[in-house]
Formats: sequence, structure tokens, C-alpha cells
Amino acid sequence: MSDPVSNPVSKTPPPADPSEGPSISPTPLPTEPRAGEGRGGLLDRLRHLIGGWRTTGSLRSDLAEALASNADFTADLSATERAMLKSILELRERRVGDLMVPRADIVAVQKDIPLGELLAVFADAGHSRLVVYDDTLDDPVGMVHIRDLVTYLTQRAMTSRPPAALGRPRDTKPAPGEARSEAKQAPAFNLKAIDLSASLSAARLIRRLLFVPPSMPSIELLASMQASRIHLALVIDEYGGTDGIVSMEDLVEEIVGDIEDEHDDDEAPMIARQADGSYIADARAGLDEVAEMVDPAFATGEEAEEVDTLGGLLVTLAGRVPVRGEIVAGPGTFEIEVLDADPRRVKRLRISPARGNGHVGRETGERASGDPAPGASLPPPAQQPSADSRAALRGPDAA
Repeated sequence: MSDPVSNPVSKTPPPADPSEGPSISPTPLPTEPRAGEGRGGLLDRLRHLIGGWRTTGSLRSDLAEALASNADFTADLSATERAMLKSILELRERRVGDLMVPRADIVAVQKDIPLGELLAVFADAGHSRLVVYDDTLDDPVGMVHIRDLVTYLTQRAMTSRPPAALGRPRDTKPAPGEARSEAKQAPAFNLKAIDLSASLSAARLIRRLLFVPPSMPSIELLASMQASRIHLALVIDEYGGTDGIVSMEDLVEEIVGDIEDEHDDDEAPMIARQADGSYIADARAGLDEVAEMVDPAFATGEEAEEVDTLGGLLVTLAGRVPVRGEIVAGPGTFEIEVLDADPRRVKRLRISPARGNGHVGRETGERASGDPAPGASLPPPAQQPSADSRAALRGPDAA
């Protein structure tokens, strides 16, 4: 007796009967996307967006070249979207050392600093997180967040308000509507209860921070900060010393541009042209920016290959850290005058063309007495040289 059930092994459907009309293929049922198909779908859509413009086998290369060439399909993207896409693609190539805040600009506190002094540092720095170190900045122990400090001080200042402070004697019978509020006294904020002489370490407000090398790709640091929920990283050099610092805001700004809030003041330009033709520059100004605005000679030469900033170039040319008021021969036909400096670094400079025989040697820093000084702005009166030293350095007709 034959089995009425078809053989389960056979997967070939029976041939269609021509008399029954054209066969219709069954519509496949929708299936749930498998793991990993979401990202693949996005990549497929981007490839479809690029279309047949160019196919190199790499979506990154295709998208980067299409954005750089302003292909027709990028017309659907706004200028802001194109700029962000370019920044995202470039983020993998940028290292942490390229965008870190240098060591000289790090605002840090010692772990035993009194809370009162810590408040003053936060107010002056304008940051929400500060690095905490033990002995020196090369011995970091963590970071402190201003939110933790405010919470700590608030908890210490909150005390129960006595019934007398509510406006009635202790033996007065409360009104019917006040019976419930008597059980839970209203809190009061008592500033005298806060001990601002307590140390930061005793308050247990120090949090962990990340330690990363300068060669780490920025995109990896961003992912690490997201996973660890730690938004501050200390950049450590090959010897274990502190090289710089990077925050989550620094990484996000690489994608979306500068982020400023209501507490950010308008910063002066890194380099500005003066009425007399000279330039006043911050020592941290990049050589590329100086070369573009002043002269291409500032970005060429062996000295420029070793440093990135104008201050670094000046120190390299002089062979030491110049003092305030000193003039050093710069690239090409320019000379650089130190307007503001401390024993560790130069801060503000003036760039002006060398005039006549007043061109100065790199080591002596002396100028001929008849050379007129540039008429750009001077340092604050408290930081200006004395009258005798100014006459010797700038000439008798200096203002």
C-alpha cells in the first residue's frame, strides 16, 4: 500500500499542470534580521548612494573620494553634514598626540589641597574636571569633578531647622495643617557646617581617569571613553611622564567643530596683524598658520621640521628659552621679539621685518641703537622692562 504522504526528502515541487493556468510563486515570508545585518544594511545603502560613481572595493575610500570631489550625489548633503562625514573619516588617522592639550596648559591640583582652595581653582580654571596628582604631575592619582565637590559641600551644609526657626515657640501647639510638617522638619543650608580646610583626599572625591599613549588612534579613545564612562584621559609618554591631556569634548570637537557655551569667552586670535605691519602672536600659534599669514619661510627649514608652534621654533633658533624683551633672528628677513615669558616658556611674541643693520644675532639678542622699534602694542606696564633696559634693547626712539 503506497504512502499518501510525499517523500520528505524530496525538495523538488511537482510539475505544474498546464491546464491549471500559469503558476504563481509563493511570496516569501518576512524574516527577522540576523545579527550584524543592521551595519551591513547601512553600508549597502551608502554604497547604493555612491552608486556607480567609482568602485574601489572600499566604502571608506569611495566615500572619502566622493566627498573630496563634491560628486553629484553629495548635493543631497548639507555643507555641515559633508564636513562632519569628512571629520569622522579622518578621526581614525588622527592620533591622541595630535589633539591633546600640552602639559604646560594642564590645570591640576595636589591631592591634599584644601577644599576651599580647590573651589578657587575651579572658579579660575573654568573646567568641570581637574587632574589630581600626588607629588608632581608625573605622579597622577586621578581626577576630581566639580559636581562631586558641590554634592559633598551641599550634604555637609544641609542641617535640620529647629522649630524655633519656623516662627513659633517649642511649646506652641501646631495648627491642624502643620501637624504633618512637624514630623519632618524643613532643612536649612548652614555654610558654617562646611569645613573648607578638609583636604581633597580626606573627602574621598578623587575619581579614576584613563591613561593612554600619544600614538593611540583618536577613534579608539572615543570608544574607550564611551565604554568606561570616563571622559578624561592623561597622555603618557614613553618614559611614563605626563605628556598632555584629552577630554571627551576635545574628541567631539574634532567631528563637529568648536563647542562653546555661555561660559566661554571670546578668545583673541593666535596671531594678529598690527597697524605698523608687524604681528602680535601667541607662542602656541601653529607654524602653518604663521606661514600662511606672515611668510612661508616659517614652515620651512630644518628647525620647522622639529617643532609645531611658533614658541617652539623660537626656542630652537635661540638654543634656549629667551627672556622677555629679547629679540631673536627669525626665518627669512624677520625678527621675533619676546613680549611675555617666564623661566619655562615664552608666551607672547612680536614678528616684524628686520630693518637695516638692526638684524640681531641668534644668541646675543642685541640690536643696533639706531634701529627703530615696531610700534605694536606692548606688554602690561607691570611686565615691561625698566627704562634703562628698554632703551638698550629697543633704541632711543622706542615708545
